[in-house]
Amino acid sequence: MGGRRFAPAVGAALLVAAPLVIPDWMRFILALALAKFPAVLGVALFLRGGMVSFGHAMFYAVGAYAVGFSARWLGLRDVAALLPLGVVLGAAAAALVGLVMARYREVFFAMLNLAFSMMLYGALLKLYWVTGGTDGLAAGVPTFFGWAPPREFLRLVLYYATLATTGLAVWVVYRFLASPLGYFLRARGDNEIRIEYSGESVQRVIYVTYVLSGALGGAAGVLAAFVVGHIVPEYAFWVQSGEFVFIALLGGFESVPGPLVGAIAFEFIRAYASKYFPNEWQMVLGVIMLAIILFRPGGLWAIWEALRGRLGPRAGEVQHA
Repeated sequence: MGGRRFAPAVGAALLVAAPLVIPDWMRFILALALAKFPAVLGVALFLRGGMVSFGHAMFYAVGAYAVGFSARWLGLRDVAALLPLGVVLGAAAAALVGLVMARYREVFFAMLNLAFSMMLYGALLKLYWVTGGTDGLAAGVPTFFGWAPPREFLRLVLYYATLATTGLAVWVVYRFLASPLGYFLRARGDNEIRIEYSGESVQRVIYVTYVLSGALGGAAGVLAAFVVGHIVPEYAFWVQSGEFVFIALLGGFESVPGPLVGAIAFEFIRAYASKYFPNEWQMVLGVIMLAIILFRPGGLWAIWEALRGRLGPRAGEVQHA
């Protein structure tokens, strides 16, 4: 039990202290990983339930374009105001699309999500007089509860705002997984019929999970828009959705910290692979994923779990002695 609490505490402490000692470029990569993490959590929820979505980038794009439209048309760039807006819009979009998606399973669920996401991507490209087309929209310089930090501290403040949002997303997902709906979601992958016999509707479980994942995706889009500073239609592209699935598998979707580990590892691996293998970085990522699937199907987090399992008995013997 002590190990279970110790590791998250150390991880949180490292994330708090890291931006104070690492270079600016590493702080940017870490902030981007944290920004994407809520969206990956949303994808991981469905992987827990035996489903995969190749279209969750649509909610990521909804949150990001909420920032772009607000900055362009309203002059609003406050993170404290736009984060709730992104969450609400992401949840609303998921509530609408989920009316259809909750009826489907397996490959149909995956492909219909992809279809909806690509429809949004096409609209973002074609409605260029509103969305900026391929040029995209600028996020603007963010403020925080009306406060504009000095430029030299802006990125640091934005990092901690992103980290705080990440912590809130973790708490929400933990609460959901501990609820009856969370238990039914995990059981869905084993036997839907038993869930129906228990008196719960499988469609309701999927629908509520879908809305939650949409809200998480909207929050991630807002954070990523401010971290990057620019919003483009590629936020809704299928490659972005595939990236979320990749990260969830890389880190391990069976645990809540797994997607966070995967997001951080993915961004740093991509950065270094792009530097040393500019034309083959996708191959590097592919080889790493293949190795994970073959040797550690539980993802990077499973490596820590295995190490803890080996060290745990020894620690218990020392304490007993």
